[in-house]
Amino acid sequence: MNETLVKDQSAIDEVLSKLKLNGTNYGTAIGSDFFSSEETEILDSTSPVDGSSIAKVATTCEKDYHKVIDSAAKAYEDWKKVPAPKRGEVIRQFGNKLRDAKQELGTLVSFEMGKSLQEGLGEVQEMIDICDFAVGLSRQLYGSTMHSERPEHRMYDQYHPLGVVGVISAFNFPTAVWAWNAALALIAGDTIVWKPSEKAPLCGVASQKILAEALEENGYSGAISGLVTGDYKIGELMTADKRIPLVSATGSIRMGRIVGQAVAKRFGKSLLELGGNNAIILTPNADLELSLKTAVFGAIGTAGQRCTSTRRLIIHESIYDSVLEKLKKIYSKIKIGNPLDESNHMGPLIDTLAVDTYLSAIEQAKQQGGKMLVEGSRLNEEGMQSGCYVSPSIAEVKNEYEIVQNETFAPLLYVMKYSTLTEAIELQNGVVQGLSSAIMTSDMREAELFLSQQGSDCGIANVNVGTSGAEIGGAFGGEKETGGGRESGSDAWKLYMRRQTNTINYGLGTPLAQGIKFDL
Repeated sequence: MNETLVKDQSAIDEVLSKLKLNGTNYGTAIGSDFFSSEETEILDSTSPVDGSSIAKVATTCEKDYHKVIDSAAKAYEDWKKVPAPKRGEVIRQFGNKLRDAKQELGTLVSFEMGKSLQEGLGEVQEMIDICDFAVGLSRQLYGSTMHSERPEHRMYDQYHPLGVVGVISAFNFPTAVWAWNAALALIAGDTIVWKPSEKAPLCGVASQKILAEALEENGYSGAISGLVTGDYKIGELMTADKRIPLVSATGSIRMGRIVGQAVAKRFGKSLLELGGNNAIILTPNADLELSLKTAVFGAIGTAGQRCTSTRRLIIHESIYDSVLEKLKKIYSKIKIGNPLDESNHMGPLIDTLAVDTYLSAIEQAKQQGGKMLVEGSRLNEEGMQSGCYVSPSIAEVKNEYEIVQNETFAPLLYVMKYSTLTEAIELQNGVVQGLSSAIMTSDMREAELFLSQQGSDCGIANVNVGTSGAEIGGAFGGEKETGGGRESGSDAWKLYMRRQTNTINYGLGTPLAQGIKFDL
């Protein structure tokens, strides 16, 4: 099937058919009910792979937005009463439906967003994995018990659902990040309303249909899951909406500031996953073959459009020149083209604006004193006429350059040298973002220092593992201007629930805490 997809556009229509995306009235949804009003505009989902129009998606007007939120709030009143393991059973079935649709949904992710087919399939696997995680979690959601200082008293804490959870996701992971939020929110007893990226709306439509099917087949209201589409204006409605106690937003630091302030203003909760400026420290004690493969995938995987993409490579001075020579040779062999062709390493950027931003960053790096070791350019060869293809770049820079301090969502890798590990860690931490980091070394002392309080200040710190490719079991998120949020594994589920402390007096007396006396 993959060879057919590379050669024949009609195979994409087959994928859409298997995902039940044959209609034209897609956009706003309450469960499996898709609808639009006269006020809505039409969004054209265009593939960066070949510039073709995949489908038309209706955006959500304000009237329809309120209809979705009202429905989700009403559905919450019943959904929160369903025992958590029963909610987990729905998620288990959702995961199985994703397994059945993995090839088609992964292909759609690849074609609409532009990442390689392997990465598209991997994204759907992430959705499946978080479903598996959530199913087990639905039989836990544990609190703690405490010993009371008062006789014949018992104390404990427990967790309750929040209500409607709003999810705003980005184009680079058009389905997985929503699934991280949806699976945990649903087993917690929340309902969800999702605004997928306007740059990959059809992935949102397909995922919504699959989840709604699982809900409705089990006799639950489809309104437990809603979909709203459009640009930042829909996001503004969500962040200002008091009916949404938690807004989970993935995007740029600039966007996060706006969302965080708007939600905090109404005393809501926000879960922010923002920009990354991730570095790998390459020590003289590193396995070079492993390290180079890790660094190159981190830099060009998803065409550098992951929040965990490797942006900076900090190399010890003793191996600096030899590493750069090896890197340049590897980059000369990178295959770029249709991401559905699995022989290619890198597909297109999301759109032509992203290409312009990338080329501008290269020029800024040069103007600020950087030296281009491999200079990327826009590609317009056969099969790459969409205007979204580029070749990757390597730039020798200083960490303090303004362009280096900012995240460029493209395959632009910055290299710099260091002399001591303390200096390398300072360079690694010397940016405002704090998402992912890595050190490549076989020296236990170097590894432990990097992981200590004197080491990486990021939410993710790896040894001999790259900056990208997080597993479901660990909490995902970053510090500083990356937002401080945590999604996915570990105890991230607590963010989707409210904590309540309970004290029970099973005696006949009324002792007060702190020994306070109050007699009548």
